[in-house]
Amino acid sequence: MSRQINRRRFLGKSLQVSSGLAAAIYLGGSVRTSTSPNEKLNIAAIGVANKGRHNIDQLLEHNIVALCDVDENYLNEAAKIFPQATKYRDYRELLDKETNPFDAVVVSTADHTHAPATSAALQLGKHVYCEKPLTHTVAEARAISKLAARQKVATQMGIQIHADENYRRVVELVRSGAIGEIEEVYNWCNKGWSDGRFNPNSGPAPANLDWDLWLGPATERPYSDNLHPANWRRFWDFGSGTFGDMACHVMDLPFWALDLKSPTRISCEGPEVHPVGAPAWCRAIYEFPRHNKPTLKFHWADGGENFDFVKQAKDADGQPLSSWGLGILFVGKDGMLAADYGRRQLLPADKFKDFKAPEPTIAPSVGHWKEWTEACRTGAPTSCNFTYAGLLTETVLLGIVAYRSGTVVDWRADELAAHDNPAAQQFISKKYRKGFEVAGL
Repeated sequence: MSRQINRRRFLGKSLQVSSGLAAAIYLGGSVRTSTSPNEKLNIAAIGVANKGRHNIDQLLEHNIVALCDVDENYLNEAAKIFPQATKYRDYRELLDKETNPFDAVVVSTADHTHAPATSAALQLGKHVYCEKPLTHTVAEARAISKLAARQKVATQMGIQIHADENYRRVVELVRSGAIGEIEEVYNWCNKGWSDGRFNPNSGPAPANLDWDLWLGPATERPYSDNLHPANWRRFWDFGSGTFGDMACHVMDLPFWALDLKSPTRISCEGPEVHPVGAPAWCRAIYEFPRHNKPTLKFHWADGGENFDFVKQAKDADGQPLSSWGLGILFVGKDGMLAADYGRRQLLPADKFKDFKAPEPTIAPSVGHWKEWTEACRTGAPTSCNFTYAGLLTETVLLGIVAYRSGTVVDWRADELAAHDNPAAQQFISKKYRKGFEVAGL
């Protein structure tokens, strides 16, 4: 919390979304609008440092009326910037008694608390912006998606790259048939969150940290000093390694471009499974059924251990595509399309040197955060609402289920079940400590 916030600074974009795009991207039905008497929303923030701080930064044209964080140091720093906001350590108190009425909630906690906090906010009829992955388990993703649709509130998952221009142009290229029918998709991210191991000799938690509240729904255990604030992603109890951290960002692009729903078969390989911490790398293969088309093979790799096909494929500069820090490769009958957050390349480059891209058909976003605030105020659409985000999150987390169970998962989406596979089914949901449950589970 070292930087000072300029209250008047607003970092969102101000482009307009066309009504055609609105109809195309909105999946969640009609939305209940804000009860604020003016154009500004009253927003409560759960998690106010690090990514939480970044999210708050994008919402400064609205009223930040409540702050919640289990770390008193972070909470007090945020309160210096928003002295009028009510402070809370426990999100359940914030969402139980509305001492300071608000319209919307931003959830920027560790992954294991996403669903409990989001569920409580949705039950109150609040609009919710939640960081990715939307939830920590597959069952939570389904429950949160259903609850949001039932409550008819504005929702958005934090995959901000979805709103950028490059992803839009890639979606148009794929759908225009530039590389023919898509046969396979490769996704990768070379970073690594791994080797989480509890430190049994950490002593008591520091006075600023409410350890019991930080654990939230997770199993009660002694304080470990290598979790908060930076390393919890390495531990299964709180995160899901690189897979859980990055796949929602990367897999979002082909998920959108190909209008994917639920896979039917998932396998995943990597180092020997450890009961506490995520692996240094893994590779997953999903199978997606397609109407009147062959099954789509859909790949994920992280930790730098990419698939041979990506290692051998060359970008426009002749470098292996696997050298890109992260990326997506669409393999079509007539060529390939590689992309990351800011690049897109039709390959092989020589074949497409005279290619003329189609005229843009997907209108610009007003900005990822502003999509949500406009939806709260007016009922306008969001592109990553919890219907879309729930399906994407389910898909990501199913890869982790396959890895942790060491099995091939035959997925029955309608039943929320890994068919005849108790080893995998045990990871579809989890138990909660009393007081931190998720509605519907």
